[in-house]
Amino acid sequence: MKRQKIAVIGAGARGFLSYMPYVLQHPNEAEIVAVAEPDARRRADFAQTFRLNENQVYLSWEQLLEQPKFCDALLICTQDRMHFEPTMQALRKGYHVLLEKPMSADPLECSLITKEASKRGLLLSICHVSRYTPFWQRMKSLIADGRIGDVVSIQHNENVGYLHYAHSFVRGNWRNSDQSSPMILAKSCHDMDLIRWLVDSECARISSFGSLSHFRLENAPTGSTERCTDGCAVESSCPYSALRFYLQDIKDNPFAKLIADPPSTDNRMNAITSGPYGKCVYRTDNNVVDHQIVNMEFENGATVMFSMCGFTRDINRIVQIMGTKGEIRGDLVKGEIDLFEFSGGIRSVIQTKVGDGGHQGGDDEIMRQFLSDLRDRRFESNLTSADSALESHFMAFAAEQSRLRGGEVVDMKAFRSTSKTASPSLGRQ
Repeated sequence: MKRQKIAVIGAGARGFLSYMPYVLQHPNEAEIVAVAEPDARRRADFAQTFRLNENQVYLSWEQLLEQPKFCDALLICTQDRMHFEPTMQALRKGYHVLLEKPMSADPLECSLITKEASKRGLLLSICHVSRYTPFWQRMKSLIADGRIGDVVSIQHNENVGYLHYAHSFVRGNWRNSDQSSPMILAKSCHDMDLIRWLVDSECARISSFGSLSHFRLENAPTGSTERCTDGCAVESSCPYSALRFYLQDIKDNPFAKLIADPPSTDNRMNAITSGPYGKCVYRTDNNVVDHQIVNMEFENGATVMFSMCGFTRDINRIVQIMGTKGEIRGDLVKGEIDLFEFSGGIRSVIQTKVGDGGHQGGDDEIMRQFLSDLRDRRFESNLTSADSALESHFMAFAAEQSRLRGGEVVDMKAFRSTSKTASPSLGRQ
């Protein structure tokens, strides 16, 4: 088996912790030959893990891409608004690319990236990792096999989890759309992608409602302070206490290890007292919605209602798919699919494997598939190709436009046409 030579741009939570375990477990499939990472500690840890010398380590993506082409593909895992430039430069140099989602926070840039890859005949795969999980794969196969007939309607709930929401979207890197991207894109482009994939039709019309209703200064409890460590009178009873949340054992709390590197107790305490993760959740510069619904009508007549909410007990996706011959109900965390077929009144409860690793095994599977596609030179019509991702990205952009305009119905045909030549202003949340 020919080993693919890969360079990584962005050695953070996704580029290093999520995707590199597969490479370490399957050294016969890939060789990591370079990294670009501005954080000195992450850069050093990555270089040590893959035994890179100083000539294989770069402080920025610009430095790496200044070099003549030296490997097969790049894995680009920078922040949302830092995807376009390195991806375009990589494609122009002839690199195949595995790009973290979202493709870009700008619909025109998404279109330009897709066109560039197609023009050059290069593999550009987007990290819509959910498509690779056993749960969603089985869901798709049941529909494709006609077990519930034609899809008529879908109700899809994304339960973000109250602590996950507070960590990532109130205090964390995705709290402000001006710095990252709107919630429907940053978090829920997975869901837009899954919906588009399951319905298997172009979206015709879309509308959306939602807001940032709770995590605002006017809702701060009496006696609260700028930081959880400033003598807050309600810290001990606040469900979002940074002290209680981030000082847990990192084995029990995966978010705790992300606020400091290395995540020692002292380093985490320092991050709480001086960084964004110790801010009162009612006093940050956050502006992304904490709840949103999206209504969709597809060209084949199917309708979909999607709901995202940050006020849920667990992190999960719950789905109900109603067809002309049956119904499917699914619980992602349980890996359980409840199939009911109208003919004969037959009910089947299907237990899918809950995969190891991130996103129920999806992180490992997308790496396996990307490396396989490179080896076998399958550069077009891949499961998570840029072409397939572009449509679901447009759905997310259109939903945000609708929300910002009071829920007006967006005609997707007109939106696609406009977005391929100019970027509609989505404004603040």
